Amino acid sequence: MNDFWIYFNIGLNHVLDFNAYDHMIFLLALTLPYDAKAWKRLLILISIFTLGHTISLFLSVFDVVKIKPTLVEFLIPITILITAVYNLVSQGKKGKNESLSFIGFVTLFFGIIHGLGFSGYFSSILPGDATDKLWPLLEFALGIETAQIIIVVLALIIGYVVQTLFKFSKRDWILSISSFIIGIVMPLIIHNEIWSK
Repeated sequence: MNDFWIYFNIGLNHVLDFNAYDHMIFLLALTLPYDAKAWKRLLILISIFTLGHTISLFLSVFDVVKIKPTLVEFLIPITILITAVYNLVSQGKKGKNESLSFIGFVTLFFGIIHGLGFSGYFSSILPGDATDKLWPLLEFALGIETAQIIIVVLALIIGYVVQTLFKFSKRDWILSISSFIIGIVMPLIIHNEIWSK
């Protein structure tokens, strides 16, 4: 049981680490178009993201997938940029008929990319052979899922407060925060090491 808390906390801190804020701003971008009434859809989306994250860690633990860290560090802000731009482009066009399968597929892919960014470190902290890493991997995934729920709930609360108390329209909230997120990730893309290779 003690090991459970070790890997659960590593997963929790992986998402809640302000020094590695990319996970948080991706979740913020993913959450922006929704409100608390869409909690089931959001729970499905973050669970799909966790699944993708876990799949990539699983594949790296078993040496099925190896990818250059510089490429992953480039793709992570790209996934955030795409999500924020999608929010800008689709603003006003979203409805209840929006396909969860499309958003779910994109979220799964982004989860895989984000998981690859952590795979080297995760493999290095786990003792034993690959099969010994399965339980810690699941415990880690549970920590990630819990942290993502915390971030999404906080994003929903902040969005509600801003829109209710400060009379921001939903549209203005989505456009301004998506633009802010784009402003954060563009320098990460422009100054990425991939351009110097």
